[in-house]
Amino acid sequence: MTPLRLLNLSAGYGARPVLHGISLNIAASQVTALVGPNGAGKSTLIRVLSGVLAARGGEARLNGTDLLRLRPAERARRVAVVPQMLHLPEAFTVGEIVLMGRTPHLPLWAGEGRRDCEVAWAAMRRAQVDELSERRADELSGGEQQRVVLARALAQEPQVLLLDEPTAHLDLKHQVRVLELVRELARVDNLTVLMTLHDLNQAALFADSVALMQRGEIVAHGSAQDVFTAERLSRVYGLHVAVGAHPVRGTPVVMATGTL
Repeated sequence: MTPLRLLNLSAGYGARPVLHGISLNIAASQVTALVGPNGAGKSTLIRVLSGVLAARGGEARLNGTDLLRLRPAERARRVAVVPQMLHLPEAFTVGEIVLMGRTPHLPLWAGEGRRDCEVAWAAMRRAQVDELSERRADELSGGEQQRVVLARALAQEPQVLLLDEPTAHLDLKHQVRVLELVRELARVDNLTVLMTLHDLNQAALFADSVALMQRGEIVAHGSAQDVFTAERLSRVYGLHVAVGAHPVRGTPVVMATGTL
């Protein structure tokens, strides 16, 4: 089943086009990583799907419904976003922040009910931040803040989870912890996950498929084993690349060996 299907999506900023006819099928219960050099259009694609940036053409169909035509609240009931830059309200507790994820499901002027609180608590447990529920946002580490944002996204009860560089600014331990959690959410909670990553080796380890972007287009999509070839990566990134095998997992290991 392919619940999220992108058809000929295009977008840009002002007079500058960025995305050129993006078509991509994203499977349920799997993690798809968007990779590519800076300026390839990865974050722009996330912004279009999240509704932050209007598309100039094409469709994004989720089980037949075009996300691009939905009102913001309707889209937020289907799609949750974990942005690259975290801006948590410092004066709020973790519990209050996660409960904000229920906003798209609330009638106008209505407060949270019992089920909303239950969903928020379940989201905190899934993201392993329930023990932090009374802590304020400004008391949290970077890794803890990232998991709180994930919990808030889960509280939306989405079908699709979009993440823009979820490991940025995290140390190695917290990078792995977040990526393991994202992969578990996809498989256990049946989420369709699309995330941007700069680290190709992390993409190979934690994503079920990768979509390699260059100049606003997808130049390859499939398993990391198929997409990450030395010839293709050297051409896309403009440097000499060697590709080996992970000593434990057998996934591709990408090594830059020099500029062209």
